[in-house]
Amino acid sequence: MATPGEKLAASLQILRDLQEDQNIVAIKSSEINRTHRERLMKSGFLKEVSKGWYIVSNPHEAAGDTTSWYTSYWQFCSRYLKDKYGDSYCISADQSLMIHAGNRTVPTQLIIRALEASNKVIPLLYKTSLLEMKSTLPYMADIVEINGIRMLPLHSALINCSTAMFERNAVDVRAAMALVQDASEILGTLLEGSHTVVAGRLAGAFRNIGRDRIADDILKTMKTADYNVRETDPFQSKSPVALSFRERSPYANRIKLMWDELRKVVIKYFPDEPGLPKDKEKYLEVVEQIYVIDAYHSLSIERYVVSVELIEKVRTGDWDIKGNENDKNHRNAMAARGYWQATQAVKKSLGKILEGDNAGKVADDDHRDWYQELFAPSVVSGILKASDLAGYRTNQVYISNSLHVPLNRDALRDAMPTLFELLENETSAAVRAVLGHFIFVYIHPYMDGNGRMARFLMNVMLASGGFPWTVIPVEERDPYMAALESASVGGNIEPFTIFLSKLVSESLKGKPVAKI
Repeated sequence: MATPGEKLAASLQILRDLQEDQNIVAIKSSEINRTHRERLMKSGFLKEVSKGWYIVSNPHEAAGDTTSWYTSYWQFCSRYLKDKYGDSYCISADQSLMIHAGNRTVPTQLIIRALEASNKVIPLLYKTSLLEMKSTLPYMADIVEINGIRMLPLHSALINCSTAMFERNAVDVRAAMALVQDASEILGTLLEGSHTVVAGRLAGAFRNIGRDRIADDILKTMKTADYNVRETDPFQSKSPVALSFRERSPYANRIKLMWDELRKVVIKYFPDEPGLPKDKEKYLEVVEQIYVIDAYHSLSIERYVVSVELIEKVRTGDWDIKGNENDKNHRNAMAARGYWQATQAVKKSLGKILEGDNAGKVADDDHRDWYQELFAPSVVSGILKASDLAGYRTNQVYISNSLHVPLNRDALRDAMPTLFELLENETSAAVRAVLGHFIFVYIHPYMDGNGRMARFLMNVMLASGGFPWTVIPVEERDPYMAALESASVGGNIEPFTIFLSKLVSESLKGKPVAKI
């Protein structure tokens, strides 16, 4: 008779075949028999999403951990909807527009249009759901498929989106509109559908973002076709930044719009800049003095188990990667050593900034060195491959328990240069620190180390205004992550700004919050 372990192994083999051989994320009950299914669910390897539908889960996830669901969400929806409706569905115009704008945040409710829908809500995991609406569909030529999800193309999404999108999702709409190269991309649908009100709204919207030629072409063409169109601006304010219209990618414009929208909040809450310190050596000495506290908290936030003794051992050099097998194979020791090496590289960058060099340019030039030092010990020990130090990630990455889906790998080409351009041109050190940290983790350019790199970037930018090196306490991890989530998903930077400004203010008083 097979042992419980052998039975579980047999079930896991079936699950592996579904995942690897068939590349399946959403698993139907018909694809795995009841015995195996119940065994895998009991062991935590399978999680029910909706009746008859499952996803693979991590048995080590704590109760309420949403990571496996959020990372599977779009692939699950793709297969579920394909199985239920075939090609006879599409998602809403509003959600289509957000995806075209590069916003792949997991929605609380995804609206589905399908002729065979039954006008009901399908509950999914963790308070997410599908709203299936009985509705006719656009012509097949007016539906596109992106990552397995059927949606309206950009021009149709702009025409059919709700007017509320221009107010509550202005960043998304402006970033999407900047992708339109010529009025001809949308005029055909406007004319065919006699969309006079929408034509006036889009003309006003294009003029708002600086596309006067497209706005004029819409008005002239509609008038020539004997339509009476009145131009209206659906946005609540003028476009705050000059957008780039040359790229067929939304990410650079999206980040610029976010930066401009959020910087006002940072300036409102952050303390005044002290200015570059006169005694630069003393500033660097203080950074060195708080290194142990900084390393302990920054590594602990990332769930590394490190002690003060381990950090001191690494700092003083009483650590032998080649001669001591415990040091070589200890993942936490590798992280501690990498943090020390990266801090030395960051201090070199601080030296340049304290001499008056542009902080954004220094970070742009040096951040690769920080990253390579952060993970060099793990490469030397064989935990990571040498190719892992090559640069930005080449695969998709996800954030534990977050609705936010970081940018795809191809977007990094536009996003990272835009971030450093903004840092270089920003006049406020507070804005550079807060938004530099936030946008860095929003992009998530690396497979690992994004949090540590973002905190290095934050402190480098704080130094550029004379603010003290500030440690985020591990005890404050939950509000820290919640504040970042609020900014990433809801566009609300206020909690994160207040969180950091309080820590910086206490450090300015000589009473840093983080202790050991």
